[in-house]
Amino acid sequence: MAAYRRSQSGGRRILIVSYHRVVSDFTGELQRSIPGLLISQETFRRHLEEANAAGYELASIGDAVDVMEGRRTAKKDLFVVTFDDGYRDVYRYAYPVLKQMGVPAITYLPTAFINTDKRFNHDRLFHLLRCVQERKFRPDYDTMPTPSVQLLGPILTGRKTASAALDDFIGEHPTRVLTGIIDSLEQQLGGGADLVPEQGDVMNWDEVRQMARDGFEFGAHTLGHTVLTLEPTEVVEKEIVESKQTIEREVGVQVKDFAYCNGWYSDEMIRVLKQNGFRSGVTTEDLPNRVGGDPFAFKRKVMWENFSLGMMGDYSSTLTVCQFDDCFGVLGMSHPVLGHRPHILAPMNTSNVLVEELDAALAKATPVDVVDVTAPVIASDPAVAPGTAGAQVVVAPNVALASEAAQPEELQ
Repeated sequence: MAAYRRSQSGGRRILIVSYHRVVSDFTGELQRSIPGLLISQETFRRHLEEANAAGYELASIGDAVDVMEGRRTAKKDLFVVTFDDGYRDVYRYAYPVLKQMGVPAITYLPTAFINTDKRFNHDRLFHLLRCVQERKFRPDYDTMPTPSVQLLGPILTGRKTASAALDDFIGEHPTRVLTGIIDSLEQQLGGGADLVPEQGDVMNWDEVRQMARDGFEFGAHTLGHTVLTLEPTEVVEKEIVESKQTIEREVGVQVKDFAYCNGWYSDEMIRVLKQNGFRSGVTTEDLPNRVGGDPFAFKRKVMWENFSLGMMGDYSSTLTVCQFDDCFGVLGMSHPVLGHRPHILAPMNTSNVLVEELDAALAKATPVDVVDVTAPVIASDPAVAPGTAGAQVVVAPNVALASEAAQPEELQ
């Protein structure tokens, strides 16, 4: 299968892997964070060891661009490590491993969050949604942005986990809608420090500079972690250009690379990147990169803890290498979500769920059973089996957590 993918890719594979948060205690962090953003420090280390043992060259994003554009001929398949969002967990737990093993990596920074105690909208919303579930609180939709029902309805009726609903919603609604929902929920829940997640803090500039001195690269990821396909051109230009300029000013390095928030990108965004001196843009499309392809549409495989858990809930070297070699994609068992989108300049009115229907559904909703940690999850549907087979499930203190822990694979 690896040889087949190599031939499809033009002779050499360029595998770019994406991580978010590398944590010391995955099981503990799973009880309060978006599951698909997490990987333990030990599993992360083993990923690097597995890639090396499988014959990959652990390379930089610049190496990938050179091979893609034909300026360099690779003797081995390339394995490029990337991190999105600049979580402090990366500095605490990934950076020491990378430095010890001599592995290059790039971290894409949403610069308005660096050196602050802000939390990302996705983490804030996830935390608030959990508070709503745990308190059995029914929001007043009349005082909230219109699309709120579209987000909360599927979660409160059990049709989607908070992770899956958030992933869909954030890709369809601009930042102003997300912040409007956050503000409304915080007000309705009575305010207080407990409504802001403790976890999810980001790096400061001193930590970024320390990593840069050790040779690690940094790319831009907008100012405010904004899905730019939903924003007008002037916002696209501001978010891209000013994030690049801020990193260059604070760190003293040239910024050439960009990561699209939520993996969504458009021709307009690529135009702005090229116009401002960037050399690459990375998506979250889990597809092969082809030599001679477009470095502004680099494909990435988003990795997290459960992608390496075998049938008994422990680490599986075989499964990890199958993920790297895209065995499930070759067999047609996974279905990548394409990131290229038309540029939408006006907010969409997609809320067609009536509050009355939601109330009726809530009345019929049944609780979710807590799943025992020792029981492997086995899926009979081949379309979902790779993501669920052997997935470790954590015993939850309440049903809201149980459903989240049981189905974290829904978040890409």
